[in-house]
Amino acid sequence: MKIALIGYGKMGKAIEKTAIERGHEIVLKIKRENLQDFNKENLSNADVAIEFTSPESALNNVVKSMEWGVPVVCGSTGWNNKLHIAKEKCLEVGSAFLQASNFSVGVNIFFEINKQLASIMNDWQEYDVKMEEVHHTEKKDSPSGTAITIAEQILENLKRKKHWIEGQPKSDDEISITAFREPNVPGTHVVKYVSAIDDIEIKHTAHSRDGFALGAVLAAEFVQHRKGIFTMSDVLMK
Repeated sequence: MKIALIGYGKMGKAIEKTAIERGHEIVLKIKRENLQDFNKENLSNADVAIEFTSPESALNNVVKSMEWGVPVVCGSTGWNNKLHIAKEKCLEVGSAFLQASNFSVGVNIFFEINKQLASIMNDWQEYDVKMEEVHHTEKKDSPSGTAITIAEQILENLKRKKHWIEGQPKSDDEISITAFREPNVPGTHVVKYVSAIDDIEIKHTAHSRDGFALGAVLAAEFVQHRKGIFTMSDVLMK
């Protein structure tokens, strides 16, 4: 498979390493210094694009890639309010698009446990729920896209909660997310149910970017010959 990397920071370099180890070829690397190379002619050499940039540039990168005939795997977070535009474009041009807040296989297993636990706790009113997340100081969005995904999963399954909020909740129907930024932390997410009697906690701690990189490459392998809108659940359950 020939891969275009749109975004060649720490994640892009980790993805490159994993992709090559799995026998793939990197045919294009787009970073700040060569933005002019992001064009239809260069992208036409790729079977799939993997996009990890910023909330400001993600939509343009994704839409252009699909318009130019290349399916896209996107890991940029912080642009959820524009995701519908990318999905509409995917259907319009008959491409493939997979966006995830987190590509780690472990995190996606955590997602499934989180949904199941929230559903169980729906019957136990005495437990309140709160969340914490820790990431490196270079992370642009807060709370993380992964934390927002986790919170939205809880909201879908825990009926007494209606909203999430960063910081202290202002009402009983809100889920509190506390975000910390510390040097050299790939990502930690904690969901804790608290009662007067005991606490129940689930936690995922990433030790490196390797798990995210592997998931992104697996997603690229999945969408290469497909059309439509997909999630990491599709990749893991194939």
